[in-house]
Amino acid sequence: MNCIFGLRKSEFHFMHDISQYQDFFISYLKKQSIQKEPQNLYAPIEYILGLGGKRIRPVLTLMAAEVFNTSYTKALPAAMAVEVFHNFSLVHDDIMDDAPLRRGQETVHEKWDLNTGILSGDAMLILAYQYFEQYEPNVFRNLAKLFSKTALEVCEGQQWDVDFEKRNDVTIPEYLKMIEYKTAVLVAAAMKMGAIVAETSEKEGDLIYDFGLNLGLAFQLQDDYLDAFGDPETFGKQVGGDIIENKKTYLYLKAREFSSPEKASELEQLFSLQLEDNTDKIATAKTIFNESGASKATQDAIEMYTFKAFETLEKMDINAEKKDILRTFGENLMGRKV
Repeated sequence: MNCIFGLRKSEFHFMHDISQYQDFFISYLKKQSIQKEPQNLYAPIEYILGLGGKRIRPVLTLMAAEVFNTSYTKALPAAMAVEVFHNFSLVHDDIMDDAPLRRGQETVHEKWDLNTGILSGDAMLILAYQYFEQYEPNVFRNLAKLFSKTALEVCEGQQWDVDFEKRNDVTIPEYLKMIEYKTAVLVAAAMKMGAIVAETSEKEGDLIYDFGLNLGLAFQLQDDYLDAFGDPETFGKQVGGDIIENKKTYLYLKAREFSSPEKASELEQLFSLQLEDNTDKIATAKTIFNESGASKATQDAIEMYTFKAFETLEKMDINAEKKDILRTFGENLMGRKV
């Protein structure tokens, strides 16, 4: 099933399916040697990278390279950089959120300690950059430039996320900007990196970036929705975590917008509480989300951003079969339960 590396671009049309890209990436990941001294710096890195997850971002990098007629094998180091960076951001996010679980397992700072989590995260950011060194100067420069811009945006998004927890006047546009930076830009960059490795035109690179950006927004809104309404068995994170943390998610903002002044005030009051037992708080919030129409509005927004991504596909200069593969990926993302 593997494609021959070294084919001229014009001859390369074949694409794999999502599960194959996942397999290719995982086998590449397993060959990476991260067992170095001091062990307490590198063991947490190996641990978080080994926790599984959907590997959506690296898969997108591999897929995008093949969309532009370049073998996925050439994109593996870039895909690895994306995955290492993504996991670095998770390690630090979990510290900031004081989260006990990640993908159903202990978080790094819980399993080791706070300082180890901070330092291992820092090392991961540097490791991510090292993977670009495997490319020739022009490709290296373009990858590093996009990566630096994206990494900074992710930090900005994270800071907005933290700021919003203390504010009661967060608007929907502000929230959408925050999730664009915190989540969507990395999905978009993962796709554009595949385009950069394939050395396609700037126009096509920008289009696949936009495709990824809209898909990333849909993905994060889906995450917000699943955080409240997901199945604990499949979701892998603490269901209701955003409610416990008083996060002003899209669900919350829409519920406040659609509710009567009394209900809105009740919701604001609910999201100012820090409780030992959050069972009732989660149940009450979910009832308000459903009754106000916020749950439906969130699902509508997920669909809208997914279809916006599909509109971008139509502008791309790739064959219909490749557009179908990308469309199917977006549809699967929209219907995910994890």
